[in-house]
Amino acid sequence: MKITVFTSNQARHLALVERLCAISDQCFAVMECNTVYPGRRQDFFNKSPVMERYFGHVIHAEQTLFGDVGFITPEARTMAIRMGDLNLLRQEDLAPCLDADAFVVFGASFIKGWLCDHLVERGAFNIHMGLSPYYRGSSCNFWAMYDDRPHMVGATIHRLSSGLDSGPMLFHALPRYDGGDPFLYTMRAVVVAQDALSARIVDRSIFDLPAVPQDRSAQMRYSRNAEFTDEVAQAFLDRMDRGQAVTAPAGQPVYPAGLLSPVFG
Repeated sequence: MKITVFTSNQARHLALVERLCAISDQCFAVMECNTVYPGRRQDFFNKSPVMERYFGHVIHAEQTLFGDVGFITPEARTMAIRMGDLNLLRQEDLAPCLDADAFVVFGASFIKGWLCDHLVERGAFNIHMGLSPYYRGSSCNFWAMYDDRPHMVGATIHRLSSGLDSGPMLFHALPRYDGGDPFLYTMRAVVVAQDALSARIVDRSIFDLPAVPQDRSAQMRYSRNAEFTDEVAQAFLDRMDRGQAVTAPAGQPVYPAGLLSPVFG
């Protein structure tokens, strides 16, 4: 099997590339690069003492579950570009990876134009870190925790579409909530999503799953990056310092009706 993945360059993205290499005969990775020191460097997120502290927790959780940022596995044929450059590439630039058996998108920029059309036609899978259609947009799992809804932390594996995180859904992946470190909890959602997606590619069941349209009327929050400010991050950190990062009780909450073949891990 030949797999092409469009992703980024944090440890969790590198881990996905390695995982897909392990289950494929040939793997292509198109990696859009951001800083690996968010909060310390101005990039997608602001540079500030608050953001440095917040993302220090994120990086610690990521390292705990995925290890450090390092060299990409040599089994992947890799193209590294700047975040946002993906839509400037020509078909001839990507020609070697456009005839894959499976396409996966995770952490890439918003794909448009001819490439989006090609991936939609080929049934590409997108990993959205958030439970669609309830939480859509940016930093969805942070906002679920911020809203005291730990049971709404998870991932949605859906077909790629021309809209942002709006494609028809295949299944949901959720970490089990234990009331512990909120950063480890939300990062475990990435692990569960990657585990579930890989397993379903291996047994090929993902190609036969029914795709369910998203019900926009069920949306609880559509978050934009501009909303994730120093003030918001500080408020969450203050709650965490008081042991109140999430006030909902631990245990297995009742999940909303309509979750598709939910996978827990």
